[in-house]
Amino acid sequence: MNSNIHNYDVVVQASSAFIGDLARIPWSCFVVDGNVWDLYATTLLKDLQLAETIILPVNEDRKDLESVKELYDQLVTRSAKRNLTLVSVGGGILQDITGFTASTLYRGIHWIFVPTTLLAQADSCIGSKTSLNYRGYKNLIGTFYPPEQVHIYPPFLNTLADPDFFSGLGEVIKLHLMGGQILYRQLSQNLSAIVSRQPDALLRTIQSSLKVKLDYMAGDEFDTGRRNMLNFGHDFGHALEFTSNFAVPHGQGVIFGMLAANLVAMHRGFLDADLEKDIIRNLLIPGLKARPSPAALDPEMIISAMKKDKKRTGDLLALIMMQNDFNFIRVEDLSPEEVSMVLDECKQVLGW
Repeated sequence: MNSNIHNYDVVVQASSAFIGDLARIPWSCFVVDGNVWDLYATTLLKDLQLAETIILPVNEDRKDLESVKELYDQLVTRSAKRNLTLVSVGGGILQDITGFTASTLYRGIHWIFVPTTLLAQADSCIGSKTSLNYRGYKNLIGTFYPPEQVHIYPPFLNTLADPDFFSGLGEVIKLHLMGGQILYRQLSQNLSAIVSRQPDALLRTIQSSLKVKLDYMAGDEFDTGRRNMLNFGHDFGHALEFTSNFAVPHGQGVIFGMLAANLVAMHRGFLDADLEKDIIRNLLIPGLKARPSPAALDPEMIISAMKKDKKRTGDLLALIMMQNDFNFIRVEDLSPEEVSMVLDECKQVLGW
C-alpha cells in the first residue's frame, strides 16, 4: 500500500499462525480490545504470552486523549523507546487510540494493526487516519499515520456481536454505492450471504470495499479533495451518533445518514426517485438495525450536532449527496428547513 508517510503491507491471512509471528517481534507490545481478549485469550491469542500485552476496555467514550494518556503511562516505562513495536488487536476505536499513540509517542514508533471487526477490516484499516473525539466533537483530533502492516483474518468476524457486525455493514454499503452501479447490484444480490457470514462472501466483500476506498484515496491521501466524498452518510450519521449518546453505532448512523442524504438529493433533482427507493429497499432497510429514540431525531439537536462538523466552512450545513450516475457531490448550503423535512420523511420511510 502506497503512502506519502510510509508504505505498508495489507495481508489477508489464511490461518492464525501470523499472531505467533507477531508475538516474536523483538520489543513488541500488544494492545488488545478487552472484548477480543475475553473471546480469544486461550485460543487465537494464546501466543501473546510471549509478548507484553495491555488489555484496554474500549467503547466510543474511550476514544479520547485520556485513553491515549493511559497508554503513554504504560509504554514510557518500557526499555524500548523508538524501537518499540505497538501491535493493536481490535476494531476501529482501538485503531484510532493506538494509532494516535503510535504517531505521537517519541514522534512515531512502529505500529502494526490486526483488525477484528467488519468495519475495521473492510474500511478503516487503510487510509492512514487516526481520530479522537474531544468535548463532544466527533473525530476532532487526529493524525495521518498508517500502520506498517495490516493483517486481516476474517474468522474474527465469526464471534462479532450483531450490533458491531451491522455497524460495519453500514460502511460496506456506503463503499459499494460509491463503487458504482455494478458493485451496488452485486452487494444487493449477495447481502443475505454476507449477513449470514458466509466466509467466501465476506472475503469478497472486504476486498471489494477496500478497492473502492483505495480508488477514492488515490492522489488524495490527506483528504483535501475527492477522498472527502467517502464521508457520504456521515453528515447526518455523525450527528445521530452524538444525539443518541452513541447508542447508534457508527456504521448504523452512516446508513441513516445515507437515507437522509439521498432524500435531499432526490428533492434537489440529483437522484431519481426510483433509484432512491431501490437503494432503500435493497440495502438501507435490510442493513439498518439500530432504532434511536425519538429525542435523538429532534431536528434542533441534529442541526446543532451537524454544526460541529469539522469540515464545515459556511453558515449553513454541509452535505455529500449521491447522483444518478453514482458520482457524488458536496454542497454547503443545506438549510435547517431541509433537515427538518428530511428527518420527518426518514421516520415515515422507516415506520418510526
